[in-house]
Amino acid sequence: MLNQAQAEQFQIEYLQPVEKREDAKSSWGQDIKEGLSQSPKTIPPKYFYDDQGSQLFEQICELPEYYPTRTEASILRKYAEEIVEITGICELVELGSGSSTKTRLLLDAYHQPNEVFKYMPIDVSAGILKESAIQLKQDYNSLEIKGLVGTYEQALTQLKPSAWPARMIFFLGSSIGNFSEAGYDNFLNKIAQVLENGDYFLLGIDLQKPKSTLEPAYNDSQGITAAFNLNMLTHLNNKFGGNFDVNNFKHQAIYNEERKQIEMYLLSEREQKISLEKLDLKVKLNKGEKILTEMSRKFNIEETRDKLESKKLKTIKVFTDENKWFALMLCQFSK
Repeated sequence: MLNQAQAEQFQIEYLQPVEKREDAKSSWGQDIKEGLSQSPKTIPPKYFYDDQGSQLFEQICELPEYYPTRTEASILRKYAEEIVEITGICELVELGSGSSTKTRLLLDAYHQPNEVFKYMPIDVSAGILKESAIQLKQDYNSLEIKGLVGTYEQALTQLKPSAWPARMIFFLGSSIGNFSEAGYDNFLNKIAQVLENGDYFLLGIDLQKPKSTLEPAYNDSQGITAAFNLNMLTHLNNKFGGNFDVNNFKHQAIYNEERKQIEMYLLSEREQKISLEKLDLKVKLNKGEKILTEMSRKFNIEETRDKLESKKLKTIKVFTDENKWFALMLCQFSK
C-alpha cells in the first residue's frame, strides 16, 4: 500500500478516444471490421493486450528462446548511465510500458536521492499499468508517476507539454517493428510533433539476423507465444460478443526473408463461421485460411538512422550488444 505522500505523486489517467465523441461509437471496432473483411484477413496487434495478453507477454519475455528482452536489457544495463550523462535529468515517457521491468534499469540511472523526477508509463492494459506503477512508487520514493491508459496514438495526440527542462520519449522492445511502412512513418511523424527542440527519443530496434535465430523466438517450446496469439480471439469474444473457438485455430510464425519480417498468424483448422454481435459482423473462414495478427520487422541501423533523420530526429549515439542482435538509438529532436 502507498502512504499519503506516495499517493500524492501517483496518478492514473484514462485517455479519451482519438475520435470526436459523436463519432466514437460509429468507429468502434472499425479496424476489426476492415481487417476481417479483406483478403488476406488481419487483426491489429493492439488486440493482443487485454490484461491476460499483457501477462502472457511478460512470460514470453522470460523465455530462453526470446532473445530481444534479455539482449535489450543487457544494453540498458551497460549503457544507462551514459544515456543519463547525455540527456541529463528529464521527464521520462514510455510507450507500451507493460510491467516496466527493463525501465528500472533506466530509472536506477536517473534516480538521485531526494530529487523528484517524473515517469509517465503508457499502456493499453490498466491492470498491469496500475500494478507496476504502484510497485515502482514503493521502490522509488522520489519518483512522480502519472500513468496513462490508452494506445500510442491516443497518448501522442493527447500528451501535454512538459514542465520539465527536457523530455525523453522511449519505445523499447522493437515494438516499432509491428507497424507497416506507412504506420512506421506516421508514428515517427507523431513523435516529432510531440517533442520540443532539444527533447530526446530512445528507440529499441531488433536487427536483421538469420532465420534460424528468429523463428524459434516466436515459436517457443512451452507454447506461451501460441497462447498469447490465441488469447487475442478470447479478447475479441469478450470485447465484441464474438464466438471464436480457440480450439479451431493454430498459432503459426514464420520469417519472411524477402521482407525481413516475422509474420504471425492464426490458422483456421476447419471451415467455420464467425460472428461478432456487437459489430454486426459475420465472417466465413475456410480450412487452412490464415489471419495475420502481427508482423515484426527487423531493422538495419543505417537505414533507421536515415529514417529518423528525415523526421528531424538526429541520432546522437547507437548502443548495441556484442552480437549486434539488437540496438538502442538515442536521438535528439531539432527543428
